[in-house]
This record gives sequence, C-alpha cells and structure tokens, in this order.
Amino acid sequence: MKTSPRLSLNNGVLIDQLGYGLYKVPPADAASLVAIALGTGYRHLDTAAMYGNEAGVARALGAAVDSDGGSGGSGEASPGLRREDVFVTTKVWNDDHGYDATLRAFDTSMVNLGLDYVDMYLIHWPCARRGLYVETYRALETLYREGKVRAIGVCNFQPSHLDRLLESAEVVPAVNQIELHPWLQQTELREKHLSLGIRTEAWSPLGRGHVLSDPVVMALASEHRRTPAQVILRWHVQLGNIAIPKASSESRIRENLDVFGFALSERDMMALAELDRGQRTGSHPDNVH
Repeated sequence: MKTSPRLSLNNGVLIDQLGYGLYKVPPADAASLVAIALGTGYRHLDTAAMYGNEAGVARALGAAVDSDGGSGGSGEASPGLRREDVFVTTKVWNDDHGYDATLRAFDTSMVNLGLDYVDMYLIHWPCARRGLYVETYRALETLYREGKVRAIGVCNFQPSHLDRLLESAEVVPAVNQIELHPWLQQTELREKHLSLGIRTEAWSPLGRGHVLSDPVVMALASEHRRTPAQVILRWHVQLGNIAIPKASSESRIRENLDVFGFALSERDMMALAELDRGQRTGSHPDNVH
C-alpha cells in the first residue's frame, strides 16, 4: 500500500505531505470516498465546518478504527488503523470568528467528527475587515493548550495578516493553507513561511483542474509517462509543500497518491516555475468577509 512521507510541523507533530481534501465532496459521498482514501493509503484528511461533510468523515473513521484502536471491519476503510494513524484537520468558518464563537464552533465540529481531539484546527479565512482573526486565533491557542488539538494554524493569510497575528500570538501557526499551483506560486508568501517556521499547505493544488491542460505540464507528463496531475503533485512534493488534492473517483484518489516513484529534474522544476501567472481559481483573501 502506498503512503505519503511525513513532514514535521514546528511543534514536532508529523503530518502526511499528501492528504485527501474534502472541499466540495457532497456529504452523502464523504463516507464512501474517505473509506476509499483510507484503504488506498491516505492518512491525512482535510475537512471544514463549511464543507458540511464532517459527519461523513466520522462515519468512515468509525468503520476504519474501532474503540480499541484496531481495525473496525472488513470494508474499504479497514487497513488496521488506530486513531493516531490518521491526521484529521478541520476549520472554523467565517461566521464563527471571535473567541467564544470559535470555541462553540469547535465543540460542534468535535461532535460532528465524533473525535476526542482534532489533529489540526485552522482559521478558514482571515476576514480582515471584520478584525476578529487575532481573537479567533487566541481561541485556537486555548484549544491547543488544553490538548484538544495537536496543532493550530491558518488559511489564506497574506503577509500582513501574519505580521499582525504574530504581534500577539503565543503559538506560531503550524501551517498557512493557501491556494497554490503552477499558475499561482505565491513565492513571496512561501518565503515568509520558511522564515517563520510555518509549513506551506496547498489547497487547489491542481488549480481546480485548469492547470492540467497546460502544454508544459502535458509535455512533462508525456516525458515521465505520468498523468498531468501526478506531475503537478510531484512538483508540490519536491517544493516541500503539503498538498490536499480532492478527487471524486477511486482511480483519481489512487492516482494522486502515486507520485513517489519518479522525480522531476531541475530542468523540469525550472520549466514549471516559469508558469507562474498570478492566476487564482478561488477568491482573493482580501475579498472574503
């Protein structure tokens, strides 16, 4: 069974470099797709309160892991897992910013997920105009100190947001999860992460599919006898990014994890670096309130 290598976060917690992203996975499909992902070898699941599929993740985990920490059955998601084998991330949504509201939102997510702790809890968007993300992060720090989460972090934070947060934060975010793919490489932000000890985590690592048809990507896929998606995910791996591709079929779920049997050359990496055009497929953080 293929599995992803693990990276160390700034507090020593290990996270699988490639995870299974659940953005836009319908709640009705979440349990079956997560079961397939776990059976394939994924050990990192990325969900969020806003996705509405935390309960589906719970059903898959319940089938894969029993109360004694062993395998919970004979289905797709029963590869002999213990709870500590699976890294689960969820996020607080924009409507729940603020200290008390964040704590309540976390409690709701814990009920939905059916877990005693979450491996990582993130602020989904800074919503800077509302001015509450510092207070929201303080709630995450409380959850971290209480042992309810193993790591905390942020999503979609710009350099200015990180600067303001770190003026008062006691815990440096473990990750900043941002839109990142060959057409939007965010070099300045990644360099800032590196200087602060924050891991870069890529959402929409394939540019919502748009980048797959880029001629450079397609040429490299042909050269390496791999799919365009595998080339892009391998690029993320070699950059040191964490990536959470979403897939809705068993074949794509397996394909996305099968990127550790080849390597891109320095020339390949340079060719992909030249594709940066600053093109977003999602919202700009400054426009999310």
